[in-house]
Amino acid sequence: MATRTPDVTRVAAPARPAPLGALTATAMAVTVVLWASAFVGVRAVGHDLDAGALTLGRVAVGTAALSVILGVARLRRRTPVRLPRGRLLVLVLAWGVAWFGAYNLTLNAAEQHLDAGTTALLVNIAPMLVAVLAGVLLREGFPRRLLAGIAVAFTGVVVIAVATTSGRFDVAGVVLGLASAVLYAGAATLQKRLLPQVDALTMTWLGCLAGTVAALPFLPALVTQAAAAPTSSLLGVVYLGIFPTAIAFTTWAYALARVSAGRAAASTYAVPPLVVLLSWALLDEVPAPVVLLGGVLALAGVAVATLPRRPARAARGSSPT
Repeated sequence: MATRTPDVTRVAAPARPAPLGALTATAMAVTVVLWASAFVGVRAVGHDLDAGALTLGRVAVGTAALSVILGVARLRRRTPVRLPRGRLLVLVLAWGVAWFGAYNLTLNAAEQHLDAGTTALLVNIAPMLVAVLAGVLLREGFPRRLLAGIAVAFTGVVVIAVATTSGRFDVAGVVLGLASAVLYAGAATLQKRLLPQVDALTMTWLGCLAGTVAALPFLPALVTQAAAAPTSSLLGVVYLGIFPTAIAFTTWAYALARVSAGRAAASTYAVPPLVVLLSWALLDEVPAPVVLLGGVLALAGVAVATLPRRPARAARGSSPT
C-alpha cells in the first residue's frame, strides 16, 4: 500500500527592499554632498544677487551644462534625443517649473532671511512629506524601517534646529523654507511617477530648461546685479549651476529611478548635518556640540531607513500548513 506524502508548503518570507547597487549608492551620496554645498553657496552668493536673479543664473548655467552632458551621452550611444509628447511632456515641463524654478526661488528667498543651516533644516522636512505622498499616491506603503528611520532622523533634525536657533524668529524666512519643502516633496513624488516613461537625463534637462524659461522675467535684475557683483559671486553662480544643479539633479534622478521615492528622500536627511559643518568651515558659523549630536542622530536615521536588512537564513526544514 502506497504511503501518502503529506502536503507541505513553505511560508513565504515578507518582501524586503532590494540592496542598493554601487552606482545607485554613489549617485545618492553625490546628490547629498552637492545639495548640501548648495545651501552654503546660495547663502554666500545671496549677498550680491537677490532670489530671482540667482534663480535664473543658476538654472541657466545648469541648462547649459545639462545640454553638453546630454549631447555627449547621445553621441556616445549614437541615439537621438527622444522627447516626451502630449500629456507626458506637459507634466515634465510643469515638474521642471516647480522643481527648478519655484523651489529654487523660495529657497533663495528663504536664505535672504535665515542662515544656511536653519534653511536646510526647514527644507529637509520634505523627505517626510515625500514618504507620505509616495505611500499614498505611489502605493509604496509604509515599511516599518522607513518610518523608524524617519523618526530617528527627524529627532536629529529637531535637535539641530533648536541648537542653531539664533533667537530671532523670522516669519517670512520660515514660511519660505516650508514652501520649499512642500515644492520639493511634490516635485520628487511627481518625478518618481514620470521616470518610468522618460529617461532620467532627458527629464532633468527638460525640467531645467522649463525652469529657466519660467525665470526669464528676472533677466533684467540678473544683468544689473551681475555687473556689480564680485568675481567670486559670479563663480559661485557657475558652481551652483554645474554641480548642485546639473550634476546633482541628474544623479538624484538616476537614484530615484532605481529606489522608492521614500527611500531616496530619506537619504537627504544627511544634508542638514553636512550644511552645518560646511557653514562652520566656510561661513564661520560655529555649531554647538549638541548640533553634532543631532547630526549623528540624523545620519543614524538615514542608515535605518535606507540600508537593507540582511536576508534571513533559510530554515532547514519546512513546516506543514
